[in-house]
Amino acid sequence: MLKNTFFGLKKDNKYSILLTIWEALEQTRSNRKDKGEYMKAFLILEDGTVFEGKSIGTTRDMISEIVFNTSMTGYLEVLTDPSYAGQAVVMTYPLIGNYGICNQDKEAKKSNTDAFIVRELARLGSNFRKEESIQQFLVEQDIPGIEGIDTRALTKRLREKGTMNGMITTEKPEDLSAVLEKIKKYSVRGVVDKVTTKEIVSYKPGDLDTDSNISITKKVAILDVGTKFNIARCLLKRGCEVTIYPAKTKAETILASHPDGIMLTNGPGDPKECTEVIEELKKLYASDIPIFAICLGHQLMALACGCDTEKMKYGHRGANHPVKDLKTGRVYISSQNHGYMVKESSVPKEIAEVAFVNVNDGTVEGLRYLQKNIFTVQFHPEACAGPKDSEVLFDEFIKMMEE
Repeated sequence: MLKNTFFGLKKDNKYSILLTIWEALEQTRSNRKDKGEYMKAFLILEDGTVFEGKSIGTTRDMISEIVFNTSMTGYLEVLTDPSYAGQAVVMTYPLIGNYGICNQDKEAKKSNTDAFIVRELARLGSNFRKEESIQQFLVEQDIPGIEGIDTRALTKRLREKGTMNGMITTEKPEDLSAVLEKIKKYSVRGVVDKVTTKEIVSYKPGDLDTDSNISITKKVAILDVGTKFNIARCLLKRGCEVTIYPAKTKAETILASHPDGIMLTNGPGDPKECTEVIEELKKLYASDIPIFAICLGHQLMALACGCDTEKMKYGHRGANHPVKDLKTGRVYISSQNHGYMVKESSVPKEIAEVAFVNVNDGTVEGLRYLQKNIFTVQFHPEACAGPKDSEVLFDEFIKMMEE
């Protein structure tokens, strides 16, 4: 029996282990120079700070807005979350990629993240659902990145000075001042147009890995300003047929389909840039159809009703943010990804009331609209890979449609 084992595994598995190790070594070699050394990479912040590390993913130069995420798991969901369009993501957890890439967990068909920054990238992901390594995924998606830098020091700098632009490059610039000028000019623009669906798409129970035996009881229209697959899944699981519309769809088109409810999704960028969407939301607000909005959708509905938004110092991004339901006093641990917020002082008292607040900093995390079947949240009740605390809000949306 011992002759047929390899570190406690049967002989049949021995060769698959060796093959996996060999693949990992080949992936490592792909990011090395001819002499067998790792290719150097540099992260240059707009304040002149330079971090030196090793290149991961592709090797093209990238200027982007640098933001950090505190999640310990769910890196594929982060990489495929459309809300990160126009941004380079720093993962604060020190080892990323240890369970590889499981394509079923993607939140969109492709990644819109500009770049990826980690302390250490796992070359040998291990999971029975793994289909490829994270390095392979980064290369396939043409995402440049850097590893081997002090991500804790980088995160502290972003917390102290606020979100900054930065550049990832494999060539250290001789004239840093010229590069800094380019970095400072960068701004996140036009990202909703980039990530929204280009055509109307419909799903029924049985699609997106849901149960086909679920009976359809409601029709929901989703206005896609950067939606994730799991928003549709949460509705499909509850017996909804969902139709996803492009961001700039006219309100009349949506209302003509006679939906039982309307969903406004998450998405990237400055909400004030979405002027056409805001005008259509005013018309949807005037209808009596129940509306549930998440993240960017929450901000856009607020702007449509006379509220104001502002950019946060460094935003909320991670899977461990506590939010308090002011009606029940219950605290949910939530997943969040936003750099803008609704200003509480701007909320018209005759229009809406604050329903959720962030326990850490007191910022607005949700609104309930008076005399209307509308509620909106800044956090992500559909969160995948979790936490699942607030997914019950989808049940509340279903009840609104039944009233």
